[in-house]
Amino acid sequence: MSLGEKLLNLRKGAGLSQEELAEKLDVSRQTVSKWETDQTVPDLIKAKLLSRIYNISYDSLVSENNINTDVSSIEMIVDEIDWTAAWSKKYPILASYTSINGIQKYTEKISEIYDEFKDEFGMNDVDTVLILKDILSQKYLLSKKKI
Repeated sequence: MSLGEKLLNLRKGAGLSQEELAEKLDVSRQTVSKWETDQTVPDLIKAKLLSRIYNISYDSLVSENNINTDVSSIEMIVDEIDWTAAWSKKYPILASYTSINGIQKYTEKISEIYDEFKDEFGMNDVDTVLILKDILSQKYLLSKKKI
């Protein structure tokens, strides 16, 4: 698959028109069209912006490998990732918090809340995790604003 074909598929997969993408990149619609028809290629800065817009790595964008934009295949990859190990590189506490003295008490409390929430609202595990994560995220954001 050429870079142009890849850019076309990514843009369509993102539900963007050429005009909308051009506006985000501060280029003309014709420039986007030329990229998608392999008449020209984006410069490095625009390619980096494109990778951010499409939430893919720069390498994925410019490599010759085909990008599968099928959400179900992305979900399969995401489900196989050990998120604790992945995030531990940025936040080392995730790799070691289980050895903190007394942490088990809070693990049990949070597990109870999880089970109660799931049962009370009749939700599946995925929805339960997503909602509780969002609640905690909102709490965190509010605490940052108070500082």
